[in-house]
Amino acid sequence: MSSHSTSPARARGLLCGDLQPGGSNRITDVRGVTVGHQTVRHGGFRTGFTAVLPHAGNLFLEKLPAAVDVINGFGKSAGLIQVEELGTLETPILLTNTFGVGTGINALIRHELSINPDIDRSGGTVNPVVMECNDGYLSDINAMVLSEADAFAALDAAATDFEQGSVGAGTGISAFGFKGGIGSASRVFAINGAEFTLGALVQANFGKPGDLILPDGRKPRPATGDQTVERGSVIVVLATDVPLESRQLKRVARRAAAGLGRLGAYYGNGSGDIALAFSTAQRMQHFGDADFVAHDILKEDKIDLLFKAAAETTQEAVLNAMIASPATQGFKGRARPSLADWLDANRI
Repeated sequence: MSSHSTSPARARGLLCGDLQPGGSNRITDVRGVTVGHQTVRHGGFRTGFTAVLPHAGNLFLEKLPAAVDVINGFGKSAGLIQVEELGTLETPILLTNTFGVGTGINALIRHELSINPDIDRSGGTVNPVVMECNDGYLSDINAMVLSEADAFAALDAAATDFEQGSVGAGTGISAFGFKGGIGSASRVFAINGAEFTLGALVQANFGKPGDLILPDGRKPRPATGDQTVERGSVIVVLATDVPLESRQLKRVARRAAAGLGRLGAYYGNGSGDIALAFSTAQRMQHFGDADFVAHDILKEDKIDLLFKAAAETTQEAVLNAMIASPATQGFKGRARPSLADWLDANRI
């Protein structure tokens, strides 16, 4: 297990839990997972796409077990109904702004058709998964500037090494009155003598100013801000190489809320808070003649380790997103300060 992993939060002495982080302390520590961004930052636009690719193969033909937990359903995500019903993931995951969801859907369909031209002819339709946060405070969301080409660029950029902070779908979002963004973290642990990993990636756009609680107990408050109610959103993507079936993955996804709660979140009425979890351990074939399929699954009384890892990685990923994001000015001159600057000014 790695003993040298760092992150924006850890570099400032903010430790979330006591499980060991993975080698890069990012979701891509789960083997096969890659992440890419496409950032649009010009004029009044602060927006983009972030793509999470669960494996490098043909995801439509080799699906992964998955589950979703809707913590608070004030959101416009696509594809979650089928994930909930069938318990599988069959496309990459795109994160974007609220009005970019339709564009993301079309892009994912075209992406899958380019790989599987017989979709809806002999192979059934495809279920694109696109999740969103509203970045309209810092970006001119009504202009609907994002294109399918932007989504393709995020997919093409997917790699194990990726940037955190104000990039991709995190470019224009806010958290607890500070600048929000894309953040990630991972944990490694042993089960039956073998090492496994769980990683999180978040799109952090939630929390009321003054409610943020750091792991050391401090409660940062931005010097300025006009937000008086909790009306943002947060998307959490959890990946693991532990063999789990969809029911177990839903239980793991639900524990993302524990990590958000540690930060001071209470899932306000206007907040779309959603967690999606998938396992890379075993692939489910789209075509096949067998009427019964055998898969390994984790024994239920060993799952607490994953619950703990889900809470810790979610908490740390949000802090990483905020600390990695610089102070930003955007649409109509609106601005968000950086949590990193607050930490620099309030060292202990």
